[in-house]
Amino acid sequence: MKHLLTLGALTPPEMLHILDIADEYKRLHKAGADPKDLQGKTVALLFAQHSTRTRASLEAGIYHLGGLGAYLSARDLQAARGEPLRDTARVLGRYYDAIVCRTCKQADLELLAQVSGVPVVSGMTDYAHPLQALADLMTVRAYKGRLAGLRAGFIGDGCNVCNSLIAGCLAMGMTLTVACPPGYRPAADVLRRAAGYGEAFRLTDDPDEAARGADVLFTDVWVSMGMEREAERRRRDFAGYTLDAARLALAKPDCMVQHPLPAHRGEEIAPDVLEQHAAEIFDEAENRLHVGKAVLGVLLAGR
Repeated sequence: MKHLLTLGALTPPEMLHILDIADEYKRLHKAGADPKDLQGKTVALLFAQHSTRTRASLEAGIYHLGGLGAYLSARDLQAARGEPLRDTARVLGRYYDAIVCRTCKQADLELLAQVSGVPVVSGMTDYAHPLQALADLMTVRAYKGRLAGLRAGFIGDGCNVCNSLIAGCLAMGMTLTVACPPGYRPAADVLRRAAGYGEAFRLTDDPDEAARGADVLFTDVWVSMGMEREAERRRRDFAGYTLDAARLALAKPDCMVQHPLPAHRGEEIAPDVLEQHAAEIFDEAENRLHVGKAVLGVLLAGR
């Protein structure tokens, strides 16, 4: 693995290796014995969008492993005054050992990886959110003891989080049903790859179908960053897609719920469902810390 730009670019063994390292880092952190695998390493955290979990987990995690994570707001760089991304990338690659970038366009992330000369990790784009999906898989495995053979459902917008969950769940041997309204489906190339898994993947516009018999249910906000002008239309289009108690009752009695946060209570998830499943949802948020460390440990420390 040279970069982490999308989850679909990883092989199943590579995904499992990251999850195993994340589990190890979490265990060591709880024991107060963080290994200094990033000692002397510097990581640029290049953010063009707001962030809570991605920024905070990476800053803390890099520190845990003995490295330096430097937060760089795109608004504060010369890029805000017109410097080409290609030039910024070539400069940062000479200062830092790796770059984590949260940006809108996947193409910008691909350009960073092409010209910077250092490993590049996606902190989220409009196409993919691989760190989030890895944290989801880590959490599900911790609660269920396995991934292969589990039945998962996703209800909501088929955007970046959904694209990454499709890649991750199917690679790990899970079956997945995605329910989203027409016009909000996952990326076409993601659906083409998912079709290769046959009956393990299903796309529907019926959220009840995604919930029925599920071991784990995923959801996400209806109005993501940059979509504020579309908010009212999106709320109308997603009416009926709330993960509420009635829908959750269609799943298995021990079904767990995952949400990447922030949550819009009363929209994509009912307040009582979120609080009922707060333990696993906030474990999921905590696991962003250990997944981020694992990815950087693999890329920079040969883990």
